[in-house]
Amino acid sequence: MATDSPVRVRFAPSPTGLLHIGGLRTALYNYCFARKHDGAFILRIEDTDRARYVDAAEEDIREALEWTGLDIDEGPDAGGPHAPYYQSERKEAYRTYAEQLVEDGHAYYAFDTEDELDAMRASLATEENPNPKYDAQTRTEMRNSLTLSDAKVDELLDAGAEYVIRLKVPQGEKIHFEDEVRGHVSFDASGLDDQVLLKSDGMPTYHLANVVDDHRMEISHVIRGEEWLSSTPKHILMYRAFGWDVPTLAHLPLILSPNGGKLSKRDADEMGIPVFVTDYKEAGYEPEALVNYLALLGWHPGDDRELFSLDELVDAFSLDRVGSSGTQFDADKLRWINEQHLREKDDASLLERVRDVAAAEGYTPSDDALQEIIDLTLDRVQMAHEIVTDNRYFFEDPETYEEAGVEKRWKDDSADLLLAYADRLEAADAFDTDTVERELRDLADAHDVGAGRIIHPARLAVSGRSYGPGVFGLMVGVGRDACIRRMRTAAERLG
Repeated sequence: MATDSPVRVRFAPSPTGLLHIGGLRTALYNYCFARKHDGAFILRIEDTDRARYVDAAEEDIREALEWTGLDIDEGPDAGGPHAPYYQSERKEAYRTYAEQLVEDGHAYYAFDTEDELDAMRASLATEENPNPKYDAQTRTEMRNSLTLSDAKVDELLDAGAEYVIRLKVPQGEKIHFEDEVRGHVSFDASGLDDQVLLKSDGMPTYHLANVVDDHRMEISHVIRGEEWLSSTPKHILMYRAFGWDVPTLAHLPLILSPNGGKLSKRDADEMGIPVFVTDYKEAGYEPEALVNYLALLGWHPGDDRELFSLDELVDAFSLDRVGSSGTQFDADKLRWINEQHLREKDDASLLERVRDVAAAEGYTPSDDALQEIIDLTLDRVQMAHEIVTDNRYFFEDPETYEEAGVEKRWKDDSADLLLAYADRLEAADAFDTDTVERELRDLADAHDVGAGRIIHPARLAVSGRSYGPGVFGLMVGVGRDACIRRMRTAAERLG
């Protein structure tokens, strides 16, 4: 899409909990759009909801952006011309703007107590409308600056009475706007409540702070989740009241659970799907893979490609290829994408990655040994940690043997053949795949049996399993001493 002015987008999370993957996708789309158009990607912390503020949440947001490579241009740490980037530090500015709306007739003071609000809702509740709103119909019966005299309002304000400032939603009109994802959208103003803009503690609500900050930070495009679509007409009313231009809007589709419906924490827990970015990091996913997968949850490149680096996503991204329908989360597809990215890693990066996993599991193999294990197992795993955790026999002797494998592969002569094979390996001049294979085949010829009669018991003895990488490479990866010891142990245990 063409843009006539500098592109400035923002990711504006609330630090009320760990960063959801839906939030990361929103950040990703903003990042890609900014980079595609040589624009600015801004982090703004919307921390006005002090009751729900979580100390660790902000650090979690920063770590998630850093882990996935979404570098910001302006924000709390990066600084910038529109600091501060914490809404809690801009409190007085919001009050000024809220009072300007009151003076201009677009908002009003409301002095209603909680008991009065409850009474209003109780008296007006019906089956068709169980939760009446504070709106154009009900405000005329409430205690606010629209129903009280100017003198009474001044008296209450001078006395320090608690109040909120509410948006005065006009009656009898439709509010229209164009959305880059959804096309033409319209809302009937009669369905809107008189939204609180400034709370009784002097802090702004999301709606006022969002509009003021987007204007003052010169945000050109607001790219956010679908859940904010219903709030957009209230925001447009505020832009109109202030006389400001409305940024280009784009509301992203929901991420759905595999069973349909929004991917909630509760449903995700039941299906074993993590919903927080930190969960994916701790589970061992590659950040490139998570970014790649989340990009495809709502956007398509216009061709058959499924695998992208972050730079490739930037080059391919456009808002006109973001769909309006929700997309179901597919954990198997994510694992497949992770597998592809894992195999694309350069040797040094992958070795470092697996070395960290091995160390965390208490193993300290040499880099040469670890590289050999990676080469043997990489095409059989989807996650880096599986190179270690699914193949522990490279690091420790098996304590048990696969029952089905023993029943099928362990014969009456297996113990004798393994002991003879162990003796040959111990006496061999070298321990490489050629030598290991040659000694086995020579032994099979000497006893007039097929090579499989030794291969399968050897695999069981060395790994405890009947499956895995090629047995000769596996044995070299395990090492001569361990192979000989395990063969003799298996001969003794299995008889």
